[in-house]
Amino acid sequence: MLQPTAVLLRPLLESDTIRRIRRNHGLEHATIHILNRQRYTLSGSSSASGFILLGDVPTERVEAAVREALRRFQRGEAHWAVHPNCGTNLVASGVLAALVGVVGFMGTTPRSAWARFPVVVLAMMFTSFYALPFGMALQKHFTTSGDMGDLEFVSVTRRELRILGQAWVFHHVLTRKG
Repeated sequence: MLQPTAVLLRPLLESDTIRRIRRNHGLEHATIHILNRQRYTLSGSSSASGFILLGDVPTERVEAAVREALRRFQRGEAHWAVHPNCGTNLVASGVLAALVGVVGFMGTTPRSAWARFPVVVLAMMFTSFYALPFGMALQKHFTTSGDMGDLEFVSVTRRELRILGQAWVFHHVLTRKG
């Protein structure tokens, strides 16, 4: 279902800025996969110039993980570009549940909506079983790329902030076109 839509949207998805964002998003996920295996917990956000990781990890480990991720992609291991904890999956889950709710309550009055409430809630819960595979497919076809092309790793910069007494560690990973 998503593959034909991705083919139709190929000119947009392959435009320079979106392609760089998708590649960096895939590289972010692969880096997180590698660091998760070392027992680090991270979250991230990507842009056309790279990505930011939030999590207390030694900078050398981040740099090594980025380099390893790029090597894996160069070997054709594109599956590292998708991650089960991606925000795309959360959005997919929320949108699917909202659509089920809207359709389930369509044409009801406030009084009759209460009669449908248990069935609609069950349908929304059932939808959550499909949300993860749907979100992973959205990542694969739209929001990430496992084809790094001419993407090059430039640097990692560590920043530590104290917000309301809490220490936050960020790593900004900078990339560029080759």
